[in-house]
Amino acid sequence: MPNDLTTRPAGAEHADLAVSRRLSDNITIMNRLFAECGDLKVYSWNYGAGLGSKACSVFLDTLVNHRRHNDFKEALQNLTTDRIGPTTSVTLAELIAFFEHRGTAEPAVELLGDFSRVVASVLDGYVVVFVDGWNRALGSLALDIAKRPVSEPITEPTVQGPHASTIEDLDSNIGVIRNLLKTNRLKFRFFESGGTVRRRIVYGYLDNAVKPATLERFRSRIDGIAAEDILDVSYLESWLVESRWSPFPQVRYTERPDTAVAALLEGKIIALANGSPSVLICPVSFMEFFVTSEDYYYGIVYSTLIRFLRMSAFIIALLLPSTYIALSTFHSELIPTVLLLAILNTREGIPFPAMVEALLMEFFFELLREAGIRLPRPIGSAVSIVGALVIGQAAIQSQIASPVMVIVVALTGIASFALPQYNMAIALRILRFPLMFLAASFGGLGIMVGFILIYLHLTCLHSLGEPYLSPLAPLEVRKLRNSFFVPSRRKALSGFRRRSADRPPS
Repeated sequence: MPNDLTTRPAGAEHADLAVSRRLSDNITIMNRLFAECGDLKVYSWNYGAGLGSKACSVFLDTLVNHRRHNDFKEALQNLTTDRIGPTTSVTLAELIAFFEHRGTAEPAVELLGDFSRVVASVLDGYVVVFVDGWNRALGSLALDIAKRPVSEPITEPTVQGPHASTIEDLDSNIGVIRNLLKTNRLKFRFFESGGTVRRRIVYGYLDNAVKPATLERFRSRIDGIAAEDILDVSYLESWLVESRWSPFPQVRYTERPDTAVAALLEGKIIALANGSPSVLICPVSFMEFFVTSEDYYYGIVYSTLIRFLRMSAFIIALLLPSTYIALSTFHSELIPTVLLLAILNTREGIPFPAMVEALLMEFFFELLREAGIRLPRPIGSAVSIVGALVIGQAAIQSQIASPVMVIVVALTGIASFALPQYNMAIALRILRFPLMFLAASFGGLGIMVGFILIYLHLTCLHSLGEPYLSPLAPLEVRKLRNSFFVPSRRKALSGFRRRSADRPPS
């Protein structure tokens, strides 16, 4: 390797160079590659007879455990007869012969031959040791990053069942899932995204449970992702969805390991990314967004009633504002006389038509919802509740909105909170407004047309090739019954065994 470094520009151009035999050259290259990185530490030290041989450790102080660095350095300085031979002071030749011919002493130590691997190892939390006179570097894993402890799921709280959630550490999440599903049929495939981030990503599936065509389609979708910067597992959604402009979610997320395991048993594919606490699940169907793992922790009657309650909440959140607008504007004869007189009495003095009134109140409600999410948790809920009460009362007293409209908007918002999956609630927030405009323009006919268009869109939608409206379209009576009525645990387990036996290994 040329040793004249003055003719080479500083920066990443050196990343493709081989490690030099001269220690000073290696230190110079590392300083240029990590220029202006204040957390890069370069420690020079000696080893061997009379400590006359030179070496240095290079690592990022913000990633590395200093105790493990010191242990690794002392191990190299104190190599004795049980490692190399009958000498108490290792020489350079013995050091090279040991590592190049006998291999590293532990799996966490690697031999690095070029600076591209050296840079990647330093960024992964390795201590890299350069030895004067040797054109290889030693890398020892010493990563030490603070981890968030396992806590209750934030987005999926539960009363009955496990209370553990996934965290930002990928290995911990996989370990929890493997501990719940102890079978060698559970497969995990690792790969690393490219670009600047270099994020570790993994997808898992249960052999014999997942459809081979679905697994092959998933793999083909993520083929081009290796060169992209992936910050969170939700970034994978852009590659997996078939209709990017659809408001309906085509994957779902969970922070519950038991939900991820249940999805694997049903033949789903899960994906995780290092640094992301969420688990992506695909393919999905429309009815799955009304199902939670908690349904199977209670009695069948109660769980079935709760599932029907969620479906009712979906209809209310989607259609209640537009239905009120259509009835009060075009179809007042359908409202009972006493109720109609009460509505007319509350609307007396309101300067806006029902459509404008609904838009104003929906805007205020969405604003309060976002403010409650962004504010610090101790005051967020209090501000959102007090704000809703104050604004609602002020709107009624100033005759900007009627009490009935405030009730309609409040019920709509509460119904959207009853849905288990947040991304489905976002779809309802988007679809509500086109239906409101159709209702204000054409009344009940507009709602019917909008509902038919939504249904047609759902019938054409697929998730990894699977029909989104399955088991309704195409119709599968047994699965459709299980979507509405919670099956017994015994039937659910027997159904899983039957599906696993029918599918060949992927």
